[in-house]
Amino acid sequence: MFPGIIGKKVGVTQLFQEGGETVAVTVIQAGPVVVTQVKSRDKDGYDAVQVGFVENKVKQSRLSSPEKGHLRGLEGVRCLREFRTDPDEIGTSAIKRGDKVDVGFLSQGDLVNVTGFSKGRGFAGVVKRHHFAGGPKSHGQSDRHRAGGSIGAGTFPGRVLKGHAMPGHMGNRRVTARKLKVVQSDPERNLLLVKGAVPGANGGLLIIEKAG
Repeated sequence: MFPGIIGKKVGVTQLFQEGGETVAVTVIQAGPVVVTQVKSRDKDGYDAVQVGFVENKVKQSRLSSPEKGHLRGLEGVRCLREFRTDPDEIGTSAIKRGDKVDVGFLSQGDLVNVTGFSKGRGFAGVVKRHHFAGGPKSHGQSDRHRAGGSIGAGTFPGRVLKGHAMPGHMGNRRVTARKLKVVQSDPERNLLLVKGAVPGANGGLLIIEKAG
């Protein structure tokens, strides 16, 4: 069994089950990916498989000389990612450079972990970023509706404690949605439908791994 695959978020839709129940699903263009390197414990210190997302829009002129040498003979490959492998597991020892992998190793009912980067929200205040309630709306406080309030006492400890919730950059962080159920797998169209939401915007890169 292959350890994982790279995908791209297409969007969110809904499916009707046989009993009439409506299920919200995320559509992911999962692959195809091509194996660009097979790492072994003897040579590299650990066992892993490096794969690249296959796209026809990749321009070879944008690659550096080392990248062109690393991807020699593999057309349209971008977004390299590694997946740790178990050499004793059936099937992984037979993986070779140049092998193409689709979403066929996942089937309906499997659980997957989906990793991506959340949507960037820029600089946000404490109400939006940390769900603060804001200040009182009466007694003359006309400008404290979305303020964070006190950030610490002056005498003791006399400083702002680490990790205090304050305004700042929101989003654009690596997030993993764990144990999402596979509703449908379509290797012919390289589509994977998982129940619920996954991190990131439409078109964002995703890493799909089978949940242990």
